[in-house]
Amino acid sequence: MKTRKKGYKAMLALTMLFTLSAIVTLIPNAGASKVNMMGYHSICSAAPMSVLVLVIAAGLTCYLRKRYFTE
Repeated sequence: MKTRKKGYKAMLALTMLFTLSAIVTLIPNAGASKVNMMGYHSICSAAPMSVLVLVIAAGLTCYLRKRYFTE
């Protein structure tokens, strides 16, 4: 069984935060001031690009957590 180093839980929390943020940015919001690139009002007006950046950040933190915070 692999052992977890100090910082593993923080990296896991960061991965979950990025993933949740990527999901939340796509939620429709009628009160939004601008239409996003996909053609509807959502919480984030830069929805497709912000989701891509957040998914890449989540993947990177997941990779770093697995690579450097487990033995």
